[in-house]
Amino acid sequence: MAKLIIVRGNSGSGKTSVSKALQEKFGENTMLISQDMVRREILHARDGSDTKALPLMTELLKYGRRNSRVTILEGIMVAEWYMPLFEAAIEEFGSEIYAYYYDLPFEETVARHSTRAKRMSFGAEDMRRWWVEKDYMKVIPEKILTKEIGLDEAVKMIFRDANGNSENFLED
Repeated sequence: MAKLIIVRGNSGSGKTSVSKALQEKFGENTMLISQDMVRREILHARDGSDTKALPLMTELLKYGRRNSRVTILEGIMVAEWYMPLFEAAIEEFGSEIYAYYYDLPFEETVARHSTRAKRMSFGAEDMRRWWVEKDYMKVIPEKILTKEIGLDEAVKMIFRDANGNSENFLED
């Protein structure tokens, strides 16, 4: 059965790093849908309640369920704006959704951002403008990732959760 992993949080929290590491760990036939990739690079669209990224992300989610063992959906995805996507996720994946939210202090996201290759693309002022405090999804239970949980630990935890606490990912 296809599984969906959702990794959300504010800019600079570690979503993309965790998601890419998970894609690598799950291996072949693992689809990664990045909100930034769809919105900024494919569509060059603005974010908000009426973003043009939403319909495409929904279609990619459906494609992932039909064609991938694991689909990873990652991004800021402000809960209010992306509610239709989360509702589509429930419809497509049912109980096979594993959702995580990075709930970090603003200062921690700025510190993490300063270590990224794209740190010169935007700074703390932009991050503050985009910041949404405790943006929990509500329709899908999310496990909270805190600043104490490092990259490797987050990847191991999510991998185990999606595998029913098994270290080996078995074919369905």
